[in-house]
Amino acid sequence: MNGTLTFPELPLDAGVPVTPGPIRLGSEQHKNLFCRTLLSTFDPYKPAVIDWPALAPDAQERLTGLPIWDIAVQTEGRAGLHVATYAERIADPLLKRAIELNGFEERRHKHVLHNMVEAYGIKLAPEPQYIVPKDPEWSFMVTGYSECIDSFFAFGLFETAKRSGFFPPELVDTFEPVMREEGRHILFFVNWVAWHRRNMPLWRRPWFAIKVAAVWAFLVWERIGIARDVGGAPQDNNFTVTGTKDLGVDISVPELMDICLAENDRRLGIYDARLLRPRFVPRMVRLARRFMRTPKRAPA
Repeated sequence: MNGTLTFPELPLDAGVPVTPGPIRLGSEQHKNLFCRTLLSTFDPYKPAVIDWPALAPDAQERLTGLPIWDIAVQTEGRAGLHVATYAERIADPLLKRAIELNGFEERRHKHVLHNMVEAYGIKLAPEPQYIVPKDPEWSFMVTGYSECIDSFFAFGLFETAKRSGFFPPELVDTFEPVMREEGRHILFFVNWVAWHRRNMPLWRRPWFAIKVAAVWAFLVWERIGIARDVGGAPQDNNFTVTGTKDLGVDISVPELMDICLAENDRRLGIYDARLLRPRFVPRMVRLARRFMRTPKRAPA
């Protein structure tokens, strides 16, 4: 893998200007706001020039021992293809450019992971052939809603690993741009869903609602099958939900939920308050959290 992935600079003068005050979901101002938010916060880092920090032997052993790298690389590979394929069918110039950037950043995540595993000597299984989706909208929605699930828990796991010292500070700083991008992606996606639904003919909206429900059903089914065979090696498709055991962190489920909720609010709270935030996963976690007690810990 090399760092030749580049995304040309985009002038942000297209479309209806976004003015202060309330905006109507589905309006041109709404579209311009969520597209420009993604485009204007683009970080032009290049994977090839990331200075991967030298790790102490125990830290490198912990990192290389995580059972996630094959599925992480392959997930980003599929996501990049699916998002880029959907962008090809978009006629609106600003929306097309924003979705193209989303796909570019997904592919760049794959480059980052490839360069990291090479830097630390992590062996990956051979990658499968990535198939161009027959239904680009379906694949784009699967990618977007999947990221809404995974990013929520990844925010908490990343913060937990940071607090516990599982990842040294230098590695945390190196991965921080990727975590920021995941927040931008899910913010963009949920606003696209709201805008897209409101701009389709009335007769299509029931079918779209069924499609959204089918995507969620597929994702639930996918995560019920925890052990997946990726390249011949068992992989945990629920690492972002169950990963504390692999991080070796002594933390209860309620405590992890609290961290995930706080980090989700912190990371998405920096963006324009008029934009929608992903709601389903945080709501379900808050609901479950009401029925859980935080275990008392013995004094240190």
